[in-house]
Amino acid sequence: MSVGGFTGRVEELAQLHDLLAEVERQPTAVVVSALSGTAGVGKTALAVHWARQVRAEFPDGQVYVNLRGFDPGGAAVGAAEAIRRFLDAFGVPANRVPRGLDAQAALYRSLLAGRRVLIVLDNARDADQVRPLLPGAPGCLALVTSRNRLTGLAVTEGAHLLPVDLLAPAEARELLAGRLGAVRMAAEPAAVDEIVVRCAGLPLALAVVAARASGRPGLPLAGLAKELRTADRRLDPLDGGDSLTGVRSVFQWSYRLLSPAAARLFRLLGLHPGPDTAVPAAAALAGVTAPEARTLLAELTEAQLLTEHRPGRYTFHDLLRAYAAELTAVHDSDDTRRTAVHRLLDHYLHTAYAADALLTRRRDPMTLAPALPGALPGRPTGPGEALAWFAAEYSVLLSAVQHGQPGFEAHTWQLATTLGTFLERQGHWQALADAHTTALESARRGHDKAGQANAHRGLGLAWHRLGNVDRGREHYLLGLALFGELGNDAGQARIRQNLAIADSARGDHAEALEHARLSLDHFRAAHDRGGQAIALNEIGWYLAKLGDHREALTSCRQALAAVQEIGDLNGEAHTWDSLGYVHRLLGRFAEAVDCYEQALRLFRKTGDRRSEAIGLAYLGDTFDAAGEPEAARGAWTRALAVFDELGLPEADPLRDRIRRSPPP
Repeated sequence: MSVGGFTGRVEELAQLHDLLAEVERQPTAVVVSALSGTAGVGKTALAVHWARQVRAEFPDGQVYVNLRGFDPGGAAVGAAEAIRRFLDAFGVPANRVPRGLDAQAALYRSLLAGRRVLIVLDNARDADQVRPLLPGAPGCLALVTSRNRLTGLAVTEGAHLLPVDLLAPAEARELLAGRLGAVRMAAEPAAVDEIVVRCAGLPLALAVVAARASGRPGLPLAGLAKELRTADRRLDPLDGGDSLTGVRSVFQWSYRLLSPAAARLFRLLGLHPGPDTAVPAAAALAGVTAPEARTLLAELTEAQLLTEHRPGRYTFHDLLRAYAAELTAVHDSDDTRRTAVHRLLDHYLHTAYAADALLTRRRDPMTLAPALPGALPGRPTGPGEALAWFAAEYSVLLSAVQHGQPGFEAHTWQLATTLGTFLERQGHWQALADAHTTALESARRGHDKAGQANAHRGLGLAWHRLGNVDRGREHYLLGLALFGELGNDAGQARIRQNLAIADSARGDHAEALEHARLSLDHFRAAHDRGGQAIALNEIGWYLAKLGDHREALTSCRQALAAVQEIGDLNGEAHTWDSLGYVHRLLGRFAEAVDCYEQALRLFRKTGDRRSEAIGLAYLGDTFDAAGEPEAARGAWTRALAVFDELGLPEADPLRDRIRRSPPP
């Protein structure tokens, strides 16, 4: 967040500095300060400026989140999403993030225990939105900004309420001088006085006017003062009325100086789901090339209508978004707006589909319509690039799903489906459930059975991972019935695999085996060789669980040949793991050890840490059965280290087993 040209706020900064002493005096409670004021008054700038000043006072870090409490689309950031962002900021691995908001909040607060951290909660809607995000550790300070006074935080949390008022005339002149230069200011003192009066000390209005003047150095300040005077008569933007009306008028002055192409992009950005956009997506929205979009974004940033809050990623204030949306509704035809949204959604959907293809060999059973010309879908070149793209864009994709527009129902459920692999592997279970809930509603509105089936499968996976296996199984069965009605073999195959895992988790390996065999039949009907290979391995696994070890060995060997032929390294790793398990059950310990070592090598190569830990534990079991306690203890200890690192529940029983095993 830029705070360039920050000026004034001497009294407010002094009060904030006084809070540092309060932090030291509070041995048991966190200190909370709530900055409140009208839109555009500079609350965020003040908070960020002070945070930078006191960075050394918080050696354990500072974290920031925009709660989007006044987003025109109503998409305020929920507690679960905000806490998850904090956990990501603290580097908590996905596998260590517990299920459920309460557990995640407890982990968030435990991470702050004994630390000195500044938490900035920007643009809060109300006290209820803030409370779950407050740290519980003494030594921390929470700095909240809102358009509301947040009196409730003062009552229940002892928050220090700090109103942020308009700039005094002297401070307003300082702001202008910092951007325009003392020489230009001194040349037209009367014009400066009028600009200060017309802007009424509103920092955003002053900043926009200064940007216009900076962009046109040959324009007399008197000309700007005259324009402000004219606008004031038409819309009364700075001397009265509600804050939305005033800010809208200020935005309009800056908007008028844009080139036609930049003005068009600004308007169309009002259709973007947020919270931010990258250059390729902006290009797709406007139907221009990426270099052209980059130039236009730079113009908008220079005019302070956008902020490049991270390199290559652009955002704007909630009110600017509302203003842009109003402009496009007035100046762009229905067909123009609809086509722009279509290009944008095609960009995200086709890029996500290509990225997902690099993360999993088992594709989701859906066919995309061709992308519109100008959608500019990305083509990640490998799994690493695919993961990086999802990590940067998944908040936007989730927002696009949650704000699914009429007429784009297919895009809504297909976007949710392409997000499934990433969200599942990253542990974003609740986001997975939320996305597919919206996807299901959208597919039902569109009377789209394929969309409903895919959404049920996504919900089944989400609820299974959230610990509600029975609820997940209900969704799987609903999806299976729909895929059956459609005659979709790929869909039935995927859901049969999911049902097998769910039934095996309940201890019903016979039912799991039946689902796995049916999955193989459907993969064959769909001509999916990768799916067939994985199904053969799973059949072997469930046969082994049921005691049919020799048939299990045959099935897993068939799977191994298939995954090696198609180059599926992760599938090969899991198959070697299954072969090791079967050989161990057959008493062939040397063969089992060799298989596990092959699996571990590939798990390390693919970065599958959880499977690596499980494989190490199985390797220890094999050494133990072979009468090699020292080697067993070593493998178990290595497995425990990974389980502990990832925060997985398998750590506790393994720790007990190591404790009970005799030392070498």
